[in-house]
Amino acid sequence: MNELPAGQLAAISRFFSSSVIREMARTGKSPLFARLARQSLLLDSFPSSEPVCNLFEEAFSLLKREGYRHEYIYKAALMHKILLGTHSLQTASMLNEFRVCECKADLVILNGTATVYEVKSERDSLSRLGKQVRAYSKVFAQVCVIAAENHIDALLGTLPKSVGILRLTSRYRISTLRDAIDRTESVSPAAIFDSIRTEEARMILLSYEVPIPDVPNTLLNSELRELFVRLKPREAHQGMVRILKKTRNLLPLSDLVAQLPQSLQTAALSVPLRKLDRARLVAAVNARLEDVMAWD
Repeated sequence: MNELPAGQLAAISRFFSSSVIREMARTGKSPLFARLARQSLLLDSFPSSEPVCNLFEEAFSLLKREGYRHEYIYKAALMHKILLGTHSLQTASMLNEFRVCECKADLVILNGTATVYEVKSERDSLSRLGKQVRAYSKVFAQVCVIAAENHIDALLGTLPKSVGILRLTSRYRISTLRDAIDRTESVSPAAIFDSIRTEEARMILLSYEVPIPDVPNTLLNSELRELFVRLKPREAHQGMVRILKKTRNLLPLSDLVAQLPQSLQTAALSVPLRKLDRARLVAAVNARLEDVMAWD
């Protein structure tokens, strides 16, 4: 297949952006998607009676090719092969773009522990990776980097031995080059507190039967933090995993995921959607391509 022009590739990549998903979910259509569909030059390959989902599937298939991959493709691989493959939405949860210190973790999977995955695609720089790994090590027991082939030698030579290294192969499989070492005892309760919601911190403390002071809301956060930092690292981490699996539970989205093509399942689990919006998203994805042109 011929190399895709940069503009066409950029349009195809944006099919899976949160902006497109939110537009479809809120209004049942997406003018942005209609413009991107034209720019992608993929429309000519499909009869106008075909559903929108087929265009998404074709775009996803193109983006899975080496050299075209971007962050969404790596996240989709992790979700399908680890979250839904090794685990399930009944036993595990996923955090997307989870803020830690001054960094945003690409993807975190919570099961019996918390594992963070940082994506480094073909086009990504490694310049911030050291800072990211140091931040993530304060919050998560296991830190992994999943990367393209062109980064592997640099990762093996520079990352701490405790950091796991994964490669997304040419066949769209995840190959483990080095397992992550569990460092639960080294996490920072203060960093965990600063990364979660105030109510989640309160729930963790209550789970350890720590009395919560009766103070005004303006003082509650600082009071909770003072109590939280007294937890042992393992207590703070296990409490975080246990409570976030409840507060960030993705099981209610299982019906939505089942109604979407594989290409959009990661987006459905990553973009917060109101319950009423989910049916509109499914309807938009199943609309005919000829109707899409009226969206713009």
